[in-house]
Amino acid sequence: MAEQITYRRVYEDTAPRDGKRVLVDRVWPRGMRKEDARLDEWLRDVAPSSALRKWYGHEPARFAEFRHRYLAELRDAGHREATAHLRDLAAHDRLVLLTATKDVDHSQAAVLAAWLEEGR
Repeated sequence: MAEQITYRRVYEDTAPRDGKRVLVDRVWPRGMRKEDARLDEWLRDVAPSSALRKWYGHEPARFAEFRHRYLAELRDAGHREATAHLRDLAAHDRLVLLTATKDVDHSQAAVLAAWLEEGR
């Protein structure tokens, strides 16, 4: 059975079996025009806070702590509506979480995908 929730870079080509394509970054990807993104949604309210994103700095050595802090943020009231919407999308269709981050395995998209899979 194919995975229902995946993640990858927003700059990569679409695939026929993508399902819903959701950008989960707080800021728009550099160098990408909105009409070229081929998104179903941009759900920036599910992204890590700016303070957490800046602290993390995409340093793999900080990923475990980033994951811990980000999962805590996902439980707060500011993220509740966005996370509920994301869960609903995942329950009804295949879902691709998109990010501009170069190291997608150490990104919020990876954390979200695992978190959504655990909740299924």
